[in-house]
Amino acid sequence: MSFWMYILHCADGSYYTGHTDNLDKRIQEHHAGAIPSCYTFNRRPLQLAFSQDFPTREEALASEQQIKGWSRKKKEAMMQGDWAEVSRLAQSARAVSLPSVHPEPVEGLEISVHGSTSSPRTEGKSR
Repeated sequence: MSFWMYILHCADGSYYTGHTDNLDKRIQEHHAGAIPSCYTFNRRPLQLAFSQDFPTREEALASEQQIKGWSRKKKEAMMQGDWAEVSRLAQSARAVSLPSVHPEPVEGLEISVHGSTSSPRTEGKSR
């Protein structure tokens, strides 16, 4: 049995990402407005923009959750198969979202940073 992660392009230009074990049935439910509380209900008509199958529900759900956190540009790059752009946007997002870390000195420990790595190496007595 296959499971699917899918992305719908809504009439208002937004994207909806979901997962299912029956892609055709689920898409028809979205088109018919079968679930009034669903994000897509007032955003019809809809168009299937992307789908990918997975061997397990857990993998399809994990993919859905990951993609829901992505920017619009990153989703569009993925849907176009532009993995270089997806990677570039991921690196750009990490650079923006990660705070600059400056470790505070701990008494009795000497910290040295080596040119080949950005991880500090702690030298001193082991406990």
